[in-house]
This record gives sequence, structure tokens and C-alpha cells, in this order.
Amino acid sequence: MTANGCIVPQLTELLSSTRGVNIHVDANESHPLQALQVVIDVIKSEHPREAGALESVLAIAENSTDFGGLGLSSESSVSVDKCDELVFLSSAWLESLNSADRSRQIRPPIATKPQSRRSMNVTEKIFALHDVESKGWVRPGEMIRVAVDWIMASEFSWHGMVSVYNRLGDPGIFRNDRFWIAGDHVVDPRNYDTPLTKKLMAQTDKARRSFKMTEFQGHNYTIMHTEFFRERTQPGQLIIGSDSHTCSSGANGCLSIGMGAADVTMALVTGETWFKVPEVVEIRFVGKPPRGVGGKDVILYVLQQLKRNTVAADRVVEYTGPGLDYLSADARFAVANMTTEFGGITGIFAPDHVTSGFISQRKLSRYKDQSHYFKADEDCQYAESHVIDLGKAEPFIARYPNPDDVVAVSAMNQADLDGCFIGACTTAEEDIIMGALVLQEGLNAGKVPVAKGKRKVVPGSRPIIDMLRKTGLYEVYEKAGFEVGVPGCSYCVGVSADVADDGEIWLSSQNRNFKNRMGPGSIGNLASAATVAASSFDMKMTSPNELVARISDEQWERVKGKGSLSSAPRIEPQWVEPPEPVVESREEHVHAAQAISDSSPSTADTGSLENIQSKVYRLGDFIDTDALAPAQFLVTAKNDEEFGTHCLEYTHPDFRQRVKDGSQVVVAGNAFGCGSSRMEAVQALLGVGIKCVIAKSFAFIYSRNQPSLGLLGITIQDEAFYEAAQDGVDIGLDLVTNVARVNGEEFPFELSQMEKSLTSLGGVAPAFNKFGKQIFDALTSGQRGVKESIKDHDAGSAPLSW
Repeated sequence: MTANGCIVPQLTELLSSTRGVNIHVDANESHPLQALQVVIDVIKSEHPREAGALESVLAIAENSTDFGGLGLSSESSVSVDKCDELVFLSSAWLESLNSADRSRQIRPPIATKPQSRRSMNVTEKIFALHDVESKGWVRPGEMIRVAVDWIMASEFSWHGMVSVYNRLGDPGIFRNDRFWIAGDHVVDPRNYDTPLTKKLMAQTDKARRSFKMTEFQGHNYTIMHTEFFRERTQPGQLIIGSDSHTCSSGANGCLSIGMGAADVTMALVTGETWFKVPEVVEIRFVGKPPRGVGGKDVILYVLQQLKRNTVAADRVVEYTGPGLDYLSADARFAVANMTTEFGGITGIFAPDHVTSGFISQRKLSRYKDQSHYFKADEDCQYAESHVIDLGKAEPFIARYPNPDDVVAVSAMNQADLDGCFIGACTTAEEDIIMGALVLQEGLNAGKVPVAKGKRKVVPGSRPIIDMLRKTGLYEVYEKAGFEVGVPGCSYCVGVSADVADDGEIWLSSQNRNFKNRMGPGSIGNLASAATVAASSFDMKMTSPNELVARISDEQWERVKGKGSLSSAPRIEPQWVEPPEPVVESREEHVHAAQAISDSSPSTADTGSLENIQSKVYRLGDFIDTDALAPAQFLVTAKNDEEFGTHCLEYTHPDFRQRVKDGSQVVVAGNAFGCGSSRMEAVQALLGVGIKCVIAKSFAFIYSRNQPSLGLLGITIQDEAFYEAAQDGVDIGLDLVTNVARVNGEEFPFELSQMEKSLTSLGGVAPAFNKFGKQIFDALTSGQRGVKESIKDHDAGSAPLSW
């Protein structure tokens, strides 16, 4: 069925109702694309922004479906559905102008550093740029409220965000053109008809319509990080995502930070979030990597040398040094992606000529003209600095079940495999190409894939698949026995159509090899795409070096991807500095504080923290969220209690009964809550009845999820406490004096203002219902909002410690 009639009346009505642009268009053009062009021509001179928005719609309409477009042509008919889609896109892009107009605008940077300003690294400069109350600089340890540039989610994490969003009362989102959702984790064409997949797809489709999102290419178009990195993120931006591998876009010199669903939902609604400015550790790359060694082997080498959750824990990792000249944008992507396995809050590459060359090749100006290139001051401070010689990197394998148990491929003695997987978000276009070239050289050398085993490659996006088809590399994968899948997470999460079987041994180019990650009972080992490809012929762990050596430079130049190193002349970017602060008079400050106080709801329902008496349940180091909330239950469990029935089910089967019997305080070791960003890990602990988790350290995302959902988390590093707090002993937590008591001994601890306020209020949803969109102003401002409100409410009861 094709569309009949002209869409000009619908477009003129949208211009009037959305933007107040009233025009008369004397046209009867029946073809939708031509009608759209007519309207653009009429308004272009007097209303250039509105014309630009409609030009974006026209470009999407005419672009190929392999590149996120509708694939329409003025020379062919347009269906009714596609015509409706054009009208919807027009409404969305026109609304994006309103969205941008009412959003908080980041003040433009300045050209040179003021002489009196504190010296900063790249990370600190980006925080200073986005600090809502910026003084032009930040230092580690201070609490700041920041404006965000983008929010990102998968259909998997959006499911959790929806529940938070609904509890906020459908407040709308801060910008309809800065929300990126990709259907990648669970959705797969083989599962489209299952109830679960239908539900997840319906939720994302509803979000697109309800929020009039401009940035959505449908399901299985891209892994959420792939095209976002390739075509959206810009240096200097601050991005928040509900996935632990949000850090991938740090390859482009931006702060891209994964958080839990509650945190991300609040940023989506308000356009803001809060940070305690973290310390920054420098990883300085020197030397040149051997031929064929890309980003995956580099980050495995970093993990081998420095180990996970050590120097990177609770810190941003900033990658610098002369070795960056030899790391392409795609190689940096792989390194930044696995910074979460390293234990960092995020990873960021100091932007340079490689970054600017990668960004400048984008066709659309809106995805490159908001770049801000910061470089670290020569005398800036890092918490630690470590040198990594890229010349010592080689093909590595991270042995199950630890991403930092890294050895040379030769050390595996050609161990047998049941499966080979090339894909997941860490595997960039450059890696997919290298894997194909290794396979091609193996086939040319007469190698024949053995009959046993499973082989699968899942490119990160449809544009990458399009490249594989055009270069003939798609056919190479098929000849080598690989099934080529649609873009998605596939075996990496093991909860959709691709699941490794119990006892199967796999070699995978994914980023995470925790227990049960690829499927219950599966055994995953990590390597580069080239190593997986070389190992696939005989289904034995094999170094790719021999086959890589056979690849000619001419062959590589012919097929290398857009994220590979360019042969174009080196051009340094234009460096900038964070803006100077806006001087605010005392009268203006008092007036703003009073306005927040006046607009805040009643403080009558503010809660308070109660002392805890319990027995201890002891856990060790690196308890990951995959264990706390197993993936297969994330979208089927209906509430906290149901999540709780599966908490630590596969790793500590006695846990749930012990909690029922009175062990309601968990005492753990280092990096509790490492792994995926899933807020369901906290929900599961709450659902089973845990009142508090005490650990030597918490993974960053998990540590924020606890107060955001109302679970008390306490950090104690005193080894004497852990000697005393043995499994099953009695423990008391005095939340007035901030002391833990075990066997007659007292151990002090600290809780931040943000942790106490959010926990006492019951999490971010109740806090939002109390303070509205001023929530972060209230929770972070020293003399405003929640501090005074809670003090007033709790007068006469146990006071909170600020």
C-alpha cells in the first residue's frame, strides 16, 4: 500500500504547533520526499534552524537502511507506514530544537589557561567544563553537580530504567536528541516472537515514540557502543550510560561513564548528575606494537602487568604517551572498552591528531562541531603513573575465569576448543577485518576448518557488515566455517539466542570471561579476533603471528576500516581550556537558595537511618554483579523479592537461607560489585533481606547503585576489622556515631553526605518525588535544600552526619 495525498499540511501544522512558525505553502506535491523539500525551500531563508531540522529528516529518509536510514527515493513510491514515519521524524527533529533551547548550555571553553588556575589533567578539565557551578577548575575529592551531553542505554538496561522512570511519575527527558538506545543484548531475529523479546522491543519502541527520539535505528542495527563511538561521541563530552562498557567512547577523548539504571534515569530526566571528582591514574604508552597486535592485546597486556581492581580501582584511567601514535581509534576503543575489566571508573585517551582525524571524517557537522580538545597540563598531578611498553605486547589469552590471568598464546599448548566467537562490543571494525584477513591467509595456505566445534562472528553494526560484503570479507568468514550473525551481544552475555553449553570451552574476542558469562557452566577464554581466527581452523588455541605475517600491506590498505590509522597528514587539534567562572553576587546566591527551598516539596516524609544488629555473612574479593543477579533473571523477575530468590544462587547456594536465619550484614573484600552495571544486583540483595554491605572497596557503578536504591554500603579498610568480623559472628552498626562493633571492638567508618541523604530518603526515586528536578542541586549544595530539610525533620531523633 502506498501513501496518497500531500504531507505538506501535516508539516506546516507541525511547524506552527512545535515552533510557532506559520507559513503558507501553495503546493500539491504528492510524493513525500518532494513535499518535504518544498517546505524546506520555503522556510530556509527566514527559519534556518527549522529548515536544518527538516533537512536532517530528508537525509535520514534517503539514506540506506544499512546506515540508519529509511532507504526512500523520490523515484519510487512510499508506503503509508513510511510516510507516517517521515511525519514522526519531522515532529521529533523540530521538537529537538525546543529541547536544545531549554536545556542547560555548557559555557564555551577559552583559548588559554589563566595563569592562576590549578593545573589539571584531561579528565579534570572535562569535569570542570561540565560543572554547573564551575570555578574553572576541579580537584579530586570535591563533590560537583555536572551537566551531561548524552544518555545511552540498551533495550536490556532500558527495561530497568523504565521501572525507575515510572516511579518518578513520567517527568519527561532533558533532551529528545541526546538519548541513544540500541536493541542489542537480548533481541535477536530468532527471538523476535518470544514474549520476553516482544516486551523489550515494545518498551524501546514506546520510548522512541513517547520521547520523540531522534536517535534510534531500530533493533540489531548496532551494539550500543559501536556506532555511538563511530558516529556520535566527541572529545570533551560527558556521557552517562546504563552499561558498564559505556567507557568505550573514552577512545574519542570524552568522559563516558557507566552507571546503574537509577542513576542514568535521573540524568536522563534532569540532564544532570553528581560526582565526587575521582583520582586519575595515568597509563603512559611508549614503544610501537608488533604488526598485527591491536587494542585487545594491548589491554590484555595492561591487565597482565597491573592486574584488575588495583591501580585503576575507583579511578579514571587516562591513557597518554608517545605510543598513542601507533594506536588507531579502533585500537583505543578496545582498550577503553576493557577499562571496566581493569577496574576503572572509565578510560579516556588524551585526544590528539588521531582523534581529530577520526572525528573530522564524519559527514554531519552536528557530530563533530561540538568537540573540545583538552590536553593535560605539563605539571598536572596523577594519583599514579605507569609505563606500558607497547613493543612488548603480543597475542595473549586471558584464561577463564579472570580477565587478568593473561598469558602468551604459546603458553596454552594448543588447548582444545569447542567454540570460537568473534564479536561483542570490544571487537571493533579493525579487529573484524584482521580476523577475516587471518582466515583468508589460512585458507590460501590450504588450511581446512575441522568439522568439530562452533564458529560465529557477529560484527558490531550493519555499516560494518556492509563493509564486509563490499570487500569480500563476509564471504571469507563463511568459507572458514563461521556463521555471520546480526549485530548484537550474542555469546558475550549468553542470555539470548546464542548460549554456550555446560562444559564447553570457548575462545572469544569478547571482554569478560566470568563464570557462567557465556552460558551456565561454560568456560570462556579471551583473545583478539586475530587469535580466535587462527585458532578456529583446528579448534586449538593458536597464535596468529604466522598468518599475520602473510598479510600484505597493500591488502591491509585496501580493506582497512574507518577507525584504522590514517595515512593523511598529521594535523594537531585546536586546544582549549575550561571557561572562567561566572561571578555570582551574594544576593543572587541567597535568592537561588531560597527559590530551591520554596520549590521543594514538604520535608515531612524524610526518613532516617536506623542502627543495625545482625550476624555476618562473609564473602571474598571480586564478587561480581553477574553472580549477585544472574543474567537470565534480569528481565523476568518482577520485584526485589524475586531477584532475591536468585542472589548468589550459582556461587553461594547457602546464602539465601543464611540471610533468613539472621545474617543480614555482608562483609566482603575488594571490588565488591565488579562487572556489569546491573542495578538488579542491589535489588537482589535488598530482596533477600540484606541490610548493609561492608567491603574493603566497591566497584564504582555498584557503589553508586547502593545509595540510589536505598541499600547501606560501608567501606572499611582496617584489616583488624576483617579478622574480627568472621562468618557468623554478631555485628552492630551505630549509624549515629559511625562505628561498627564486633567482639567488643569498635571500628569507625565514614559515609558521605550523598550516601546518607539518598539512603535515608530510600533512594533516588523517593528523593526525586521530594525535590523534583532540583534533586541534584538539593543533594550536592552545601547550604541548600536537603541538608537543612533533613536536619529540620530529624531534630530530636538520631541526627545524620554530614
